[in-house]
Amino acid sequence: MASSLRLSGCGERVPEPAPRSRGSLHHPPMPTPHETEKQHIGPEEADQPPSMSSHDAAPPAAPSRNPCCLCWCCCCGCSCATPSPEEVRSWAQSFDKLMHSPAGRSVFREFLRTEYSEENMLFWLACEELKAEANQHVVDEKARLIYEDYVSILSPKEVSLDSRVREGINKKMQEPSAHTFDDAQLQIYTLMHRDSYPRFLSSPTYRALLFQGSSQSSNEA
Repeated sequence: MASSLRLSGCGERVPEPAPRSRGSLHHPPMPTPHETEKQHIGPEEADQPPSMSSHDAAPPAAPSRNPCCLCWCCCCGCSCATPSPEEVRSWAQSFDKLMHSPAGRSVFREFLRTEYSEENMLFWLACEELKAEANQHVVDEKARLIYEDYVSILSPKEVSLDSRVREGINKKMQEPSAHTFDDAQLQIYTLMHRDSYPRFLSSPTYRALLFQGSSQSSNEA
């Protein structure tokens, strides 16, 4: 199609530009697939990291294990069997019978807690656990923890040991063994026997157990 001519100011004929057809209108460039996805999900969501799929999800955390797993120590959440009236009465016969009873140790420990001397029982129990350990690496670690928790003068749970026993422990800690704290354990055992045990037998806690056992025996009769 020939374009029309128009006169310029000098009398020359200048061709006029051809009019734009409707098909030659300027169109914006087609968006890329990535831009299309961003328009679909919105600008805020597009800049966020991709969410974890079910295959990439982190595995569930393993249940934590209580570090104290000695059933007879009564500090791992496990409950000891209810003592019989005969067993409760036997605790008054000797301190050894009390300490050989899982329920007796549990009740006695609760009594020590009221006297703010629970660390004596905890130390004795930790020594028992150490003596049952055969792995030397575990022995080294447990001995270190026992020393830090119950022997170190910086610990709030320090037990009362004389200088001779304390010096012996310091020497043995250079090469710890399962029997590093035997002397100290015996000293604390003797302390609980002579000092805390008589008060326990006359305490309301023990008397209540005796009364409960007597009532149970009467009902059964």
